[in-house]
Order: sequence, then structure tokens, then C-alpha cells
Amino acid sequence: MARWCYRHRLVVLLLWLGALFGLGAASSAAGTNYANVFSLPDTDSATAYDLMEKAFPERAGDTDTVVWKVDDGSVRDESVRSRIEPALQEIGRVQGVGEVTDPYAEQGAAQISRDGRIGYAQITFTEQANAVPKELIEDVVDTARAAERDGLQVELGGQAIARTQEPPQGTAEAVGILAAAVVLFLAFGSLFAMLLPIVVAIAGVGTGMIATMLMSHVADVPEVAPLLGSLIGLGVGIDYALFIVTRHRRGILRGMKPEEAAVTALNTSGRAVLFAGGTVCIALAGMLVMNMRFLDGVVIATSLTVVLSVLAAITLLPALLGLLGVRVLSRRQRRRLAAAGPEPAEASGLAARWSSYVQRRPRPVAAMALVVMAVLAIPVLSIRLGATDQGNHQESTTTRQAYDLLAEGFGPGVNGPLQVVVDGDAPESLVNAIRSTEGVAQVAAVPPANGVTVIQVVPTTSPQSEQTDQLIDRLRDDVIPRSGAEAHVGGVTAVFKDFASVTGDRLPYFVATIIALGFLLLLVAFRSLVVPLTAALMNLIAAAASFGVLVAIFQWGWGTELIGVGKEGPITSFLPVIMLSLLFGLSMDYQVFLVSRMHEEWVHTKDNARAVRVGLAETSRVINSAALIMICVFSAFVLSGDMEGAMAGIGLAAAVALDAFILRTALVPAAMHMLGKANWWLPDWLEKRLPHLAVEPKEEAPVAEEEPLAAGRASVVHGFIRTADGGPVEGAAVTLLTKGGRQLDRVTSLADGSYIVSVPAPGTYLLATTAASYGSRAGQVVVADGPLVYDVELAEGEPAEGEVDAVN
Repeated sequence: MARWCYRHRLVVLLLWLGALFGLGAASSAAGTNYANVFSLPDTDSATAYDLMEKAFPERAGDTDTVVWKVDDGSVRDESVRSRIEPALQEIGRVQGVGEVTDPYAEQGAAQISRDGRIGYAQITFTEQANAVPKELIEDVVDTARAAERDGLQVELGGQAIARTQEPPQGTAEAVGILAAAVVLFLAFGSLFAMLLPIVVAIAGVGTGMIATMLMSHVADVPEVAPLLGSLIGLGVGIDYALFIVTRHRRGILRGMKPEEAAVTALNTSGRAVLFAGGTVCIALAGMLVMNMRFLDGVVIATSLTVVLSVLAAITLLPALLGLLGVRVLSRRQRRRLAAAGPEPAEASGLAARWSSYVQRRPRPVAAMALVVMAVLAIPVLSIRLGATDQGNHQESTTTRQAYDLLAEGFGPGVNGPLQVVVDGDAPESLVNAIRSTEGVAQVAAVPPANGVTVIQVVPTTSPQSEQTDQLIDRLRDDVIPRSGAEAHVGGVTAVFKDFASVTGDRLPYFVATIIALGFLLLLVAFRSLVVPLTAALMNLIAAAASFGVLVAIFQWGWGTELIGVGKEGPITSFLPVIMLSLLFGLSMDYQVFLVSRMHEEWVHTKDNARAVRVGLAETSRVINSAALIMICVFSAFVLSGDMEGAMAGIGLAAAVALDAFILRTALVPAAMHMLGKANWWLPDWLEKRLPHLAVEPKEEAPVAEEEPLAAGRASVVHGFIRTADGGPVEGAAVTLLTKGGRQLDRVTSLADGSYIVSVPAPGTYLLATTAASYGSRAGQVVVADGPLVYDVELAEGEPAEGEVDAVN
């Protein structure tokens, strides 16, 4: 398929453009129909909601609030009424506004505070917040704010009003893409190579977002789903393309033709991308275990975007590679390739030196990494799930100002009243019992409607307070049962409390499910019990530390105003499920990319220390580049204007940073060095029963024409080139020759002095080593059935004439 896409690149490009514009046209015509279905079946708040719908079926529109405050006097003063009343009347005449409750009317006395300085009016639209035209909302805001004067403050709150404060759509995505472009340019040094992952990610996310809009007409897709879909889609889309482009560029630098390099890249890294994308979708599908309708829409949006991002990476990307040819390399790389020919791709520099350091000191490295992760995980012990509201908005917003004014004038509980819903007439004893309950500020029974009575209960504490949660439990477990009435506690605050309770109860099953799935996938891929167990443990450590960062910022308030996300509060109840799904998927990406290279080296040499060292040295740079891109993309979602989006962005950015820079770069390789050959142990009976799954097959180097050799199994010679005092020799040329002097393989030693040469069959060979300032050494090596470890010591200065030295 890769070859077909490469050769028919214009057809592939036209198909993608047609899909993008076709879906865009359909979406523009159909619009969106997002639905925030937070109610949970078989919960008390869900029963209360159903009864409320029966009692007041006509109150389907969103209800928002206009709040005003005077510095002196009372809101009842004529000077205030003469400005506010005309504004409310004008708002009531706007098409799309169903009702305005006026505090100056007879029934509105309760809408003026006891000191007379604060009053509010409720505006009920004819549609839900997401369906109200933004122009209408802005008209309402402008009309209300026009009544302001010196000494008279007017603010507005509510879900519809909050839409006017949202930044322009796509701001977070644009900033994330721009930051990713900078990282890609620094990594590749080529404008064309930089653009490739971005174009592929935009194609995948664009089609995914538009398809999600269309899906909202046939499924309950919440408003936050497209945001989360674009967040994960941009991250994985750019990363997947980065893996493939990196392998493609490496192939060209090794002397392959662009078409063969592209086909090889797709057959190796492309297979890993398919595997990684599949694991992300499996992790996302794990949310279905929670049995929450709200999360079903999130699964649809995020999984669809990931699938389309993978599809773009394996079809659109090879077509783009075909258009660019060798221009995927920088000009300097093209000039060097033309002048000096193909270059070896051995890892060197900082990555190789760090890998060698981890091998020499695995215990201190592992201990330091564990200490860092443990410290960061401490805040997770105080995590409290709940819901954010407009009290968490930035202080400068009108919604936050309205929230604070209502709390000042009528108590913090007015921002989240409870509804005790009775199927039938509410007994007076129940109303009196609620009124005398600790934590209740106000009680008002609404006349029965359609056989249902609603008792409005205003707590003394805010909707996010733990005391409010305790009040709900007190009403359900004590007050209502003692009254003998059949009543249920509902309202937005009660719904979110039930949501948090159900999430907490089901979360262990969810975690067990995704950990078990990850274990099975890695078990099949790497034929090992220890590798998947290590990965599962690392996922849990990464999750604990990232949630610790999330609690410190968003619950404890360490820098929330500084980064522009408003006031601290509880962690959104559905966020742990979504974050764990995404974190599991992304961690699996890095684990597969890192361990697949180690596994390849282990199969080749059966030397665990070398396998871990080489795997880390050759993959750490691309893993760190991919992680840096994801961090940029995720962090940019602080600008989304959505608290849940900001939480998910910061949480995932922290998770990716900790996972890539601490776990995969330090703790995982250190642990694998300490475990030794046990990393690759698998019982024989299990080996026979497991299916075989090749994640990323080894690239096959071109085979030169050779004279026939003795039949037998291929093997390797590997070891270290050292100085007399034990220091590594980097850049030494190591050549394997037949006894007749014909060259079989030639490599250059890495920064830690390591080398590995391929042996076609058992037998006796000559190994020659040459390095500047050290002279040459050569010696015979006898290779049996397995790999041979052969270290070479070089002394400074030229050797004596005819001198040959072989250490082993």
C-alpha cells in the first residue's frame, strides 16, 4: 500500500482533499447537535431529573442571570430602577428569549438581597445554551451592560453567557501547531520535513473533527468531546508522522532511493504506528467499562480522530514523501550525501553517553527517578472529584463577577441550589425538616405541577464545597427517610456529586481493564512476562505523578491565576477516566518504540546489557522530540477557554513529560539493566500458545555480492573498544574480514566504545580495528553458534611495525 500511495501521490492527495472539503460542506449544512448528558441511570439525581421533566416540560431552555450591585443606597432606588427595568424589558422582547423574571415585580422580592444592594433577574432562552445563536447572546450582554453607570455594576452569568468569553475557535490548536513546528524544524533542519507531520496531523484532526460534528446528530456527543478529540489527535498525529519521517530520512541517508526508503519506513515504523494507534483506541474504548452515557460520546470523538490520524500517516504521508523526494533532507544533508556518500546511522553524542551512564549506574538512576515521581505523586492523596463552574473562571470575566456578586448578596449556595422532588404533594413535615437541617440557608416549596412537587433548597455553602456534598447525603440518608415521603434530591450540584461517586466506584475496574489489555498486547509483541509487568507498573507511576501535578495546580491553586485558568476547585469527575485512557495509549506508544528496538537487539545478540543500551541510545532522541511536541500541543489547550480542556492539557503535558524524560529515559532502562536476562523470560508452554505479532520488523540492509560461505546460522561479534585505562574510544573503524582478506562488515564504534558486526556463519574470521591516534589492531576470532563478545584495547601512539594485538 505504501508503494501504491507513493507512486499515485496525486490521486491520494485529491482523495484526501475531497474527503476534507466534502465532509466540511456536509457539516456546514447540518450544523452541530452536541448534548451534555450528565445524568446517570439508577441514581437519585437521575430520578429527580425525570420527575422535573414531568412537572415542567416547557422549561427546556437555558436559564442565565443578570446581576447588579450599587455602591450606595439600594437597588430599589428610582435612579437604579429607571436604568435596569428598561434594559430587562428590552431583553424580554428579543426573539429567542422566552422569559425574564423581574425582581421589581410582586413575586420577585426574593431576588433582592437583605441589605438591598444586590439584585438579579433570570433570563430563560427558548433553546439550550449551545443552540442559542451567539449574536443573540452578545445582544443580551450589550443591552444589560449598557445600564451600567458610576456606582452601578452589572454582570451576567450562565452557560449561554459563558460562550461570549470563549477565545476564537482554533486558537489553542494554532498555538500548539506553531510550537510543534518550531520543535520539528530544530529536529529536522528542513522546512519541508517540518511541514510533513503538521500537514498529516491537520488532515487527520480536520476530518476527525468534522466527522464528530456529523456524529453529534446520531449520538449523544458532549461539547467537550471535539476539544479532547483535537487535543489527542494533534498529539498522536504529529508524533506518528514524526516516527515515519525520521525512519524515511535515515533510509535516504544510508543510501536508499527515496521510494525504497518510504516503503521501508512504512513497513517498519508504519507498522509500529498501526500498533500504537490500535492501543490508543483500545485504551479509549476502555471508557465504555464505566457505563456512563456522557463518556460514550467522548470515546466516539477521540477514537474517530485517532483512527483518521493513523490513516493519514499511512496513506497521505507516503504520497507527500513522493512529492518531496530527497528534499525531505536539509540542503546541508543533501550536499554531504552527494559529496561523501551514504553515512552510518549509529547513535552517538549525548544519547549514547547517557545510555552508557545508565548502564554503569542503574541503581542510583532508578532511585533518583523513583524519588522524583514519588514526590510529584504526593498531592494525589488529597484528590477530590467534583465539577467546575463559573466560580472557577478568571476574576476578570463577567461570569465570575456575577457568580461572586450572587454569593455576596444571597450566600454561596445560591449558585448551586438543590431540588428535592416529591412524586405527589410534599408533606409540611418534610419542608420543616429540611428547613431545620444543618447546612440549609433557604427553603421554598413550589406549588405542585403535574402531580410533582419541587422544594428549592439553597445550601449555606458553595456548590463545590465538601459541606454541600455532606448536606446532600444528610438529606438522602436521614431527613427524607424520616419524613416518610418518596422524594429525591436533584439539581446540577447533586448530578455532579453522583457522577463523581459513580466514577470513584468504577475507576478501579477501569484501571484494571486497561492495564490488563496493555499487559496482553506487550506480552504478545515482545514474548516476555517482565516487560509488560514493568510497563504496567510504569503506567501507574506516571498516572499518580501526573495527577499529583494536576491536584497541585487546579485543586490547591498553585499558579492557576498565573497561567490564566481561574480559581482552584475540585478535579472534574470525568477527567481521570479520560486522562488515564489517553495516558495509557501514549505511554504504550513510547514503550513500544523503545522496547521494540531493545527486543530486536536482544534477538540478535542475546546480550541484555547491550540490547538496553543500544535501544535507549537509538530511540531516546526521537522519543524526546515526540514528547516535546506533545507537551507543546497539550499545554496550548490552556488557551482553549474551557476549564476541562485546560485540565486535560496540563495533566497530559505533565504526564508525557514525566513519562518520556524520566520513566522511558531513566527508570525503564535502569530497571531493565538490573533485571538482566529475566527481562526476556517466557515459559516454553506459554511461548507455544501465544500468537506471533511483529510490531516493527528489522530493516534489512542491502546484501553485497559475496563468494559462497560455509552454510550455517548467522551471528554477530560485539564488544567495546577501550583505551589502556578503560576509557571508551569513539569513532574507531571496526572491520570483519574473511581469512582471505575480503571485507564482510564495517562499522564505527559509538560514544561508549561499543560496536557490533554481523557474521554470516560460524567460522574463523579476522577483526581489524583502526582509530586516529591509536593505530591499528587485528586478531583472529572464532565464532560458534551464538554471538561472540570480543573487546579490543588500543594503546595511544603508532604500534610497532608488524604488531598485531587481540585482547581476548
